Amino acid sequence: MSIKEKTEALLKEIPQGVIVEAAAKTRTAEEILQAIEGGITVIGQNYIRDLKAVYDKIGARVKWHFIGSVRNQKNELFRAKYLKIIDMIETIDNLDDAEKLNKRCKTISKVMPVLIEINSAEEPQKSGVMPDDAIELIKSISSLDYIRIEGLMTMGKATETPEDARIYFRLTRQIFEEVKRLGIDNVNMKYLSMGMTDTYKIAIEEGANIVRIGTAIFGPRKA
Repeated sequence: MSIKEKTEALLKEIPQGVIVEAAAKTRTAEEILQAIEGGITVIGQNYIRDLKAVYDKIGARVKWHFIGSVRNQKNELFRAKYLKIIDMIETIDNLDDAEKLNKRCKTISKVMPVLIEINSAEEPQKSGVMPDDAIELIKSISSLDYIRIEGLMTMGKATETPEDARIYFRLTRQIFEEVKRLGIDNVNMKYLSMGMTDTYKIAIEEGANIVRIGTAIFGPRKA
């Protein structure tokens, strides 16, 4: 099956209201365009270098989400030229980065939608705020004028079977619902970004309305 055909087949299985974000790390513009022809409207990029490699050929016909770690890319990610074309950053996990992003967005008069990344498996080597610290972080970031928190994102833990990921998705959904219940100013809990090719069905069962799918659309990445 072509990328377009695989995309069309996948989208037919996805419940209404769930956004399929094509995780396009290392993919070419031609591959991404085939996915767009199949119905994809949101592209997720892990690296600014990958965004640079394809954006000129694709442009604003889709929404662009940054889904990689901010930690090692913020000097480039926070440049005005990229903030102008990125529609959402899904991986904010600390106040320092949020304040820097807020300052840069102010210079271009853009309010950036963000998701707060939850380290739902509490793995110290990985990105994401620890679950117990998430609400306080959200409260702190909510005061920034050029950032709008629109939900949560989690990777969960690499698991042997999809069912093993459920606990991490369920925890993140619980935090999502608690933040919504608190009604924090400048926080609009709309999106719960969870699940990838192996786990998106479990993630949707646990409330995800954005799923980040790469392999099921594009096939395995080349070494």
